[in-house]
Amino acid sequence: MLAGRMTVRVDATPTSAARTVTAVFDLQGGPLQGRLDLSTPLGTVLAQARWAPGRVVLVTSQGERSFTNLDELTREVLGESLPVAALFDWLRGRAWEGAPSSPTAAPAERGFRQLGWVVSLARFDEGWVSAQREQAPAVLVRAKLDPS
Repeated sequence: MLAGRMTVRVDATPTSAARTVTAVFDLQGGPLQGRLDLSTPLGTVLAQARWAPGRVVLVTSQGERSFTNLDELTREVLGESLPVAALFDWLRGRAWEGAPSSPTAAPAERGFRQLGWVVSLARFDEGWVSAQREQAPAVLVRAKLDPS
């Protein structure tokens, strides 16, 4: 299980305003089957995403909604898709085995490029991971992991 605080920021586009979501998260399972709980710092549940082969469900105070896959879910919620399958590895400080990656070169921070994202591990020893999408609109994911 991975847990901590996460902020996802999506820059504005000509057709949509900028969006920022900040939450406490608990991520369990893996890319094929798992669960992501998002809550406020005080513990109020904001949303729960659950997935298994052929089934992706988002539960919020407005009810339950089904999606075809995790990309569709994140696109609906954030306006842009996130590489959830890769996030499991990125949050552990490593590139995902499901796609090619390359280390970032000096003078860039320690990290790697993968799936059109730059993942920074410059502060990984302190529990921080950040990933920024290289194509517009910019999407920034920052996570502060709880100590294990």
